[in-house]
Amino acid sequence: MYQTWWKVLTVLIIFYTLFAGLLLGVPRLPIMHETIRNVYFHVPMWMAMFTVFTISVIYSIKYLSTQKPEYDLIAVECANTGIFFFIIGLVTGMLWAKYTWGEFWSNDPKQNSAAIAFLLYCAYLVLRNSIDEEQKRAKISAVYNIFAFPVMIVLIMVLPRMTDSLHPGNGGNPAFGKLDLDNRMRIVLYPAFIGWSLLAVWVATLRYRMSAIEYKKNNID
Repeated sequence: MYQTWWKVLTVLIIFYTLFAGLLLGVPRLPIMHETIRNVYFHVPMWMAMFTVFTISVIYSIKYLSTQKPEYDLIAVECANTGIFFFIIGLVTGMLWAKYTWGEFWSNDPKQNSAAIAFLLYCAYLVLRNSIDEEQKRAKISAVYNIFAFPVMIVLIMVLPRMTDSLHPGNGGNPAFGKLDLDNRMRIVLYPAFIGWSLLAVWVATLRYRMSAIEYKKNNID
């Protein structure tokens, strides 16, 4: 029972954010209008992505220090899950950009940096699949993962703030929290951060369990 309470909480929070995000009132802002509701979905996808990427890099470090194969499996499945939420974050961002900026991809610095970070993690998976020897694959991919994580942070969180950007909170463009968010939005957005992050952990857990079963089966055979 103690292992399922957080899963029930995850489902409840996500259903709450879905219904509240679509039904509760939002600030009437020029250009964005009702599309501001996308903040309940687009931004939490990044939070979920960061959560499982952080877990991934932690277990890459733990693998290098212990050489336990289960830590490598956790790291790679968290990375796989993070890439999935990365894709959703990119897609929801592109849809939002279409309605507010006029095109799906406007070469905004944060969009371009996010695309580079996405390719960085895709290269992580390509690297793993290109190495056949198990321990060598685990070690090299762990080292790559440890270096890729801070680069991703710089690309998404640092570089866009150093230049002009259409994104809120970047390049002198005021952030949502200062001018646009009100309490109606906060009571939806903050739980959404928790709910989608927990869902990402849940998905990564399921992926790890399946990988662990396959790993044991292959080693028994």
